Amino acid sequence: MAAISSIPVTPLNKTINSRNGRKLPFIFSRLNQFTQFFHTSRSNLRIQAAQSMSSIAEEEEKEKRRNEEEEAMSIDNLQQFIKLNLGKWKGTFYQFDSHGKLLQEVTTKLSVGSYGEDELISLLQTLYIKQPSSNTSISGSEPEIEWAEYKIKETNMFTVDKYQQIGFFPKERAYALRYQTAGMLDFILRQGVLGEDDTGEESPKNLKLPSRRPSIVCENCLYSREKDMRARAFHVLDPQGVLEMLLIFLEDRGDGYPHLTSVDSKESTSGIMPFLGRWEGHSITKRSGVYGATIAEADTVALLEMNEKDQLIQVYDMVGNIV
Repeated sequence: MAAISSIPVTPLNKTINSRNGRKLPFIFSRLNQFTQFFHTSRSNLRIQAAQSMSSIAEEEEKEKRRNEEEEAMSIDNLQQFIKLNLGKWKGTFYQFDSHGKLLQEVTTKLSVGSYGEDELISLLQTLYIKQPSSNTSISGSEPEIEWAEYKIKETNMFTVDKYQQIGFFPKERAYALRYQTAGMLDFILRQGVLGEDDTGEESPKNLKLPSRRPSIVCENCLYSREKDMRARAFHVLDPQGVLEMLLIFLEDRGDGYPHLTSVDSKESTSGIMPFLGRWEGHSITKRSGVYGATIAEADTVALLEMNEKDQLIQVYDMVGNIV
């Protein structure tokens, strides 16, 4: 226990009558002085804190403006982005669970065109999702192939930064769509798996949809250096950072539909051959609950090769930063 006698005693305030009034214990006298000091110090601290917060807010605002200026898409980049996407893409959309088990496979087509010139150029994209046969179809009749249509918002200099928040990386030929990504994935799964039998319920039976709660999404876009093919992958994590599912768009600007094939056996190794080679792109990780918020991004390189024992060799290299 600390000795009180070691602390010097301060005389009492003269306004207190020493004959009639009881003397304040010394500890309260010290507390009274400390309280006065605390009120003065607290006022100073408030002023300093307010000034500090003001400085921080100004720096954050400046940094935000710098980032917006850097991220704003120029007309040259927009034209490159349009050229990169033009044409007819045939694709396959895959959904895997957190353990890599294939849950769903959906056939897609993407039709991309443009109109206008210079600053008025616009990109038009329509995604078609192949629907399954309806459970209510007439037995015995050959079902017609039905395609659900998903219109992607028109891309131009007026919408690209304000509404769509497209991250474009010309060097890697990669891009990330921050606009309605969850809605697009939800639509593809509903139309590609349920089709006309979709009743609109929030959690359909036997169909796992991306979480509607705030979550973390890592979007990767890779382009093949050998073929006119691209892969876009979405890692969807729950708010705690636990992987929920993996969604992959595999698209080819050619005649056939690209398909992923298991390489567990020698008989299936031929299925991986179209994907061998060097793939380059970009990765962006963001929180879906905070619009446009970026956690991290990185340049990505993937090298896929087969050795003399018909074993797949995968080499990945990512260089990035936490924002």
